[in-house]
Amino acid sequence: MSNQLPRQVKLFGAVSLLNDFASEMVYPLLPAFITGVLGGGAVALGALDGAADAAAALVKLIAGRLADRPARRGPLIVAGYFIAAAVRPIIAVTAAAWQVIGLRVVDRLGKGLRTPPRDALIADVTPAPLVGRAFGLQRGLDHVGAVIGPLVAWWMLSSGADVRKVIVASLGPGVLVLVLAMWAVRGGEGRRGAAKEAAVKTLPPSAALRRLSPPVIAISLFYLLRMPEMLMILRAQRLGIAVALVPLLWAALHVVRSSTSFIGGALSDRIGPSRTMWIGWLVYVALATGMGLTTSPLGAWVLFLALGIVAGMTESPERALVSAATGGYHGSGFGVYHALTGVAALSGGVGLGVLFQSVGGSTAYIVSAAGTLGLVILWPFWTRSHRVPPP
Repeated sequence: MSNQLPRQVKLFGAVSLLNDFASEMVYPLLPAFITGVLGGGAVALGALDGAADAAAALVKLIAGRLADRPARRGPLIVAGYFIAAAVRPIIAVTAAAWQVIGLRVVDRLGKGLRTPPRDALIADVTPAPLVGRAFGLQRGLDHVGAVIGPLVAWWMLSSGADVRKVIVASLGPGVLVLVLAMWAVRGGEGRRGAAKEAAVKTLPPSAALRRLSPPVIAISLFYLLRMPEMLMILRAQRLGIAVALVPLLWAALHVVRSSTSFIGGALSDRIGPSRTMWIGWLVYVALATGMGLTTSPLGAWVLFLALGIVAGMTESPERALVSAATGGYHGSGFGVYHALTGVAALSGGVGLGVLFQSVGGSTAYIVSAAGTLGLVILWPFWTRSHRVPPP
């Protein structure tokens, strides 16, 4: 068996890089655009992410079920990327905060439409021993795009461009995304496409989704307990990191996430996704505790960047676990995974945000670390009693 990743996996890595390049040129600027240019306030900012994430979660469930048919994946993926590429530049000509919110929701609908079928396609075309590496490549290049986008936006703004021009410029990488996505989905049914189609027609989906439940419930609990990124930034600022340095801090975080995603994917194939993900959770407990206890700007810098290791060590094995658990129902499996973790992250973010605001960032981080430590302790027993599948 070849140790080379399939063509589609490499192409989707490039697609993820370019799409996040375009996306991260725009969305870090939206708070300033809504409040400074359009005159919106904190309520508008809260509605922006809340409405977008809620819409995306529902679409992911529907798109995942549709993607159980391999022939439907290509159109769903291309349509999802087309929506994002078309919507982002339109934000530049908006005149009110509610228009930005509406466009952001449409953009996230596109993400919900494309993500489960894309992950299902990657899982289907990749040999089982390489699934961790495949998702490690996709996630790693995705984070590379998240480094390039903010830096290009910062360069344009420092060169005299205004926010609207930066938003329009995102159309360039967006067009390249569409071209590569159309190429990537060619032959996307893979070597096992016909067999998967037959399996979906003859096997009840309830059996596959029952196998999926134990790992996805545990993963969702981690997303519920994990500190959201905006509160990570806020904690770093309150520890003395200047606001002007936040874009550089954000780009550096994605450098760490990108490099450790490749490591996490390879480790997932070597020792198993369950153990790799558990290591990522344990790392989070240590770093979140440190973030709660530190009082210095240097400590904030080091711990904030080190938290990027967590994404690198968990994102790829999570997807490998879902791939192994669902058999031929990769579409439904990834739809459920993305929807539940999205809802859990939104709920956890609200809860930890209330805690952060009412009793302080230090306490919120300690609570997050303590809850995750409980998950770390229970996970080995969970895997034995629920027979979490190997890769």
